[in-house]
Amino acid sequence: MSDELPLKDHIALVTGASRGIGRAAAMALAKAGAHVVAVARTQGALEELDDEIRVATGEPATLVPMDIAEGDGLDQLGLAIHQRFGRLDVLVHAAAMLGPMTPVFHVEPKQWDRTVAVNLTATFRLIRSFEPLLRKSERPRAIFLTSGRAVRPKAFWGPYGATKAALENLVRTWADELEQTNVRAVLLDPSVMRTRMRAEAMPGEDPTTLPDPSEIGPLVVELAQADLGLPTASVVFEDWKRAGTLASA
Repeated sequence: MSDELPLKDHIALVTGASRGIGRAAAMALAKAGAHVVAVARTQGALEELDDEIRVATGEPATLVPMDIAEGDGLDQLGLAIHQRFGRLDVLVHAAAMLGPMTPVFHVEPKQWDRTVAVNLTATFRLIRSFEPLLRKSERPRAIFLTSGRAVRPKAFWGPYGATKAALENLVRTWADELEQTNVRAVLLDPSVMRTRMRAEAMPGEDPTTLPDPSEIGPLVVELAQADLGLPTASVVFEDWKRAGTLASA
């Protein structure tokens, strides 16, 4: 490993860390020196992530198997991080669900409620639980994964697009409230990637034509250190990859 670890001694919480973009973010942050608190529902997948982090860094992650839709669990996690670390330096909220791909009037109320709970309410509960810990960091950064569907609605994407649009509004509101603090938030649009969610949404698509989630890892690390203004626009992975700059941050 390189002696240059830009996030050495940082505490980084990553939701959705067991697969896809969340897993890629957790790996990249760990390799940059951060101690990763990995949150996901699947214990086995978290243990596999921990094995990879140990091989790559020689250090373990903290594994938290939980459903982020359980707000009380997020409150308990906030208390546990406070007691163990006393602060949070980086928050990456990558967990999300696609929800039903169907006309809006066909969506079952239970499907709607679950999609809102995972994609939106959990975002509120994360902010509520972890703002005090972020404020205790010298240079805290909160990164929220969004989607182009938030601003470009499309047939059959109703629950997903609506919850991502609401997430963006909530994060921008929160960021505006914290303008005079050291906490900075950013919305990150990963564009189209080779993830399970993408395969569910577009089953006929050739996944080999899409970027691997690991490609977004360096951008996450960069955002965790960047001088960020208010998130008036999302940072789009494709733009960053093409330009090699965080001009939109």
